[in-house]
Amino acid sequence: MRKAWVVAGATLGAGLSFVMVLVVGVYVVAGNIAGSAGGGPVALAKGSVPAAYQSLVQKWGNLCEAINPALLAAQLYQESGWNPRAQSPAAAQGIAQFIPGTWATHGIDGNGDGQRNVWDPEDAIPSAASYDCSLAQYVKNASGNPTHNMLAAYNAGPDAVNRYDGVPPYRETQNYVQRITTLAESFAAPVTRVDPSEQAAGAIAYAQKKLGTLYLWGGNGTADQGGRFDCSGLTKASYESVGIELPRVANDQYNAGPHPARDELLPGDLVFFSDDLTNSRAIRHVGIYVGGGYMINAPRPGAVIRFDPIDTPDYFGATRVTEDGAEALPTSV
Repeated sequence: MRKAWVVAGATLGAGLSFVMVLVVGVYVVAGNIAGSAGGGPVALAKGSVPAAYQSLVQKWGNLCEAINPALLAAQLYQESGWNPRAQSPAAAQGIAQFIPGTWATHGIDGNGDGQRNVWDPEDAIPSAASYDCSLAQYVKNASGNPTHNMLAAYNAGPDAVNRYDGVPPYRETQNYVQRITTLAESFAAPVTRVDPSEQAAGAIAYAQKKLGTLYLWGGNGTADQGGRFDCSGLTKASYESVGIELPRVANDQYNAGPHPARDELLPGDLVFFSDDLTNSRAIRHVGIYVGGGYMINAPRPGAVIRFDPIDTPDYFGATRVTEDGAEALPTSV
């Protein structure tokens, strides 16, 4: 829950004019964010991987050239949402969701304690990286991007990749490759400035119209809720108004695109807040950045949607929402 911040009426009025000037500039056509899957050093975005697993992902994500830490993180997030006790109806187990037969062949003793335990992230995360690299080796002679071929082998099997000399013409497999490589961007620390979203201005415009609306916990802005929102309900509805479907909760919205640094923020970026600055899964508040160090947000029960400053001790980071990034998010997390 956000701390209370008082914004006087005069400041709010001035802020509205300020925001409209900023919003106009966001309508510049945005380019595509270049992928960086596989090969070369990749740093993880701050807090994108829970602190308990960050060193494991950073280390084992560099096991071979076909993977990198951000790509490994994207796979683990896709598979289990960082839940080491996850179990699927198909009997996939643990943080990396190995089925028993695959684990029996490819599970390794990552922490050297003499056991291969699928429920232990210190074994399962190294095993996931090792399995990726084994698949990459198996399809190394296939044409095209080695990382894409490895992901295709993970989804469709390595024999299919070799048979088609690259990513097979299966829609499910092609979508899987696209989803994981896109999701990896939300775990990587950007090495260059990331482009603004084309839809950012529309999202801000929607949020502006809700200024003064009373907060409602769990609010999605529906008629039966009196058009009221909580923090992530507002950001979800704002981007939904421009055709981008975000997850419902703030900590999942964090993975909807790359993460600009504080001095690179642009209007429309989502800004996040947490009491644990090392773990994106602990995020508890989100707003829409409007420039000048301010956001529009639904702060807490009893307050209204308003402008608040973002530079507070609990500021976690930001996400530049992209349509591809939002579509890549797993629905089961």
